[in-house]
Amino acid sequence: MARKIGESENRAPTSTRVMKPVLENDGIGSQVKITVDGTDLHVPLGTTILEAAAKVGVKIPTLCYHKDLCIAGVCRVCVVEVEGYRTLQAACAFPITAPLNIKTHTAKVRKARRHVIDLLLSKHYGECYSCNRNANCELRDLAKEYGVDGFRFGHPDKPMVEKDLSSYSVWRDMNKCVLCRRCVRTCIDLQEVGCLDVLDRSDKSRVSTFGEKPLADVVCINCGQCINRCPTGALQANDATDDIWAAIDDPTKHVIMQTAPSPRAAIAEVFGMPAGTPMTYQLNAALKQAGFAKVFDTNFTADLTIIEEGTELLQRLHGALVKKDAEVKLPQFTSCSPGWVKYIEHFYPEMLGHLSSAKSPQQMFGALIKTFYAQQSGIDPKDIVSVALMPCSAKKFECNRSEMNASGYKDVDYGLTTREMGKMLKEAGIDLAAMPKAPFDEPFGPATGSGVIFGATGGVMEAALRTVIELVVGVKVEDLFKHADIVPVRGFEGVRYVEIKIPKVAKVPALLKAHFKSFDFLNGATLKVAVAHGTANAKRVLDDIKAGGKFSECHFIEFMACPGGCLGGGGQPIPTTPEIRAARAKAIYAEDRSYDIRKSHENPAVTMMYEKFLTDGPCGHKSHHLLHTHYTPRGKYII
Repeated sequence: MARKIGESENRAPTSTRVMKPVLENDGIGSQVKITVDGTDLHVPLGTTILEAAAKVGVKIPTLCYHKDLCIAGVCRVCVVEVEGYRTLQAACAFPITAPLNIKTHTAKVRKARRHVIDLLLSKHYGECYSCNRNANCELRDLAKEYGVDGFRFGHPDKPMVEKDLSSYSVWRDMNKCVLCRRCVRTCIDLQEVGCLDVLDRSDKSRVSTFGEKPLADVVCINCGQCINRCPTGALQANDATDDIWAAIDDPTKHVIMQTAPSPRAAIAEVFGMPAGTPMTYQLNAALKQAGFAKVFDTNFTADLTIIEEGTELLQRLHGALVKKDAEVKLPQFTSCSPGWVKYIEHFYPEMLGHLSSAKSPQQMFGALIKTFYAQQSGIDPKDIVSVALMPCSAKKFECNRSEMNASGYKDVDYGLTTREMGKMLKEAGIDLAAMPKAPFDEPFGPATGSGVIFGATGGVMEAALRTVIELVVGVKVEDLFKHADIVPVRGFEGVRYVEIKIPKVAKVPALLKAHFKSFDFLNGATLKVAVAHGTANAKRVLDDIKAGGKFSECHFIEFMACPGGCLGGGGQPIPTTPEIRAARAKAIYAEDRSYDIRKSHENPAVTMMYEKFLTDGPCGHKSHHLLHTHYTPRGKYII
């Protein structure tokens, strides 16, 4: 079911431009009797014709419609005949409020749909064989379905506008745009960023940015959600696969790959397998066959992030509760989603001091690969090419930020999306489903279940709570939450709020003795946390904090830029829908349950890192240099 304008998953609408009535029943189960292609059925009041037809197995083609987005009804591909109406009606935007007789595939309807597709093609420039959406284009599929065998209304013979290749993350080719407005609705209503809009009217209408500036010069947060909803090749990620192949083919380069959990739960879709098919260890083997020298698990630095970020949270709480330092910024915000970081930089710069100074797992790993790993392996860092397989187009921007060079080199050379990785494997002739399982490489090895769940909304919070609660309370978290599953922070609600009572405190573990003499300041305290996914929901939380509302009383808040968290990232396979996100989440939590070690502080590779390399401990001088940005817990700069 498509959402209303401004509505995130289970979130109240924030815009008044609602184009259909609320679909819930009125308390007494109001039903309307209709007929669809001769089949009688009853549907709830307000159901759209598109939804009603699906109930009886009738497929109505769509283009501008998307389950994640508000109703637009602009493309008219879904037109149907409704008895008593003079003109054809858009099935996606027609709410049923009275008995209707609907015909979905009459000669008149088929002819109209064919004309609409022909008109769309008359403005759509491009050659399908060289298009990045060649095998996954909704316009091409419609043309095939409706027997388009020529360009009856003409076809552009040259590009009308230049491509916008300014962004590290998102490229735009408006010659392929069909004005479905999915990207506009994604940016304005789903994410509430608003860097895209429709300019002008009639045949002069076009999608562009404010002032028609390059995407790199506007408030784009690089999340790539517009790419995931574009039906054609008008939007794509900045693809660096040719550069990566060149590095693999260069005998002087040592090319390593780190893989995040979300791509491993989604890449099977690129190869035609069902959503939620886990391919973690088959992917390791495939990457080795493709030419990567080493394959590391990003979950290792996800575990490291928990230690560093958790220590920082405890420092902030100590500063506020014991030292009564008014400059301490609470609640602490997570900082591992680069789209979210860019969002707060653009829209709430006065709240940057709340961000954890911890870098994302991607960037932590990049710094360690060109320092610790280079030293251990005897490889000159200048000869290491560090590639990160991520679900996120914003990771491409993140690795190119000028401050991400703590190793003395560019810490991560290339961010690679799940879609691009699938393309590379196919280019190498690799059938992922046929690959054997292979382990991750040492010295980092396999990580923990806590690292895996970073891929789902609420996962960072759950991983942090597993570690912080156990270290502070001194009781196995499994004794407080069955199987260590902290279920209250899971789910796809737009915002979740949870309170957790700390019943007692234990002795400070050796890992944290440099920072704390005692945890007595937390004895009997109630830890207040929240989780928000999608920047529209982040806006709700930030505005509430500024107004002194409930979320201002939180101690720790997880923010993710993308709906569903990383598993719904802008670099994931297309399509991405609520059902697909749920299937990916199921795979992630199943993998978490399969690990023998499920808490970050129990990861032996993390323990080794602090013993051998980060010897002054979490949030120490060396870890701050390599693993943190220039923000201190107080929001001041490190000199």
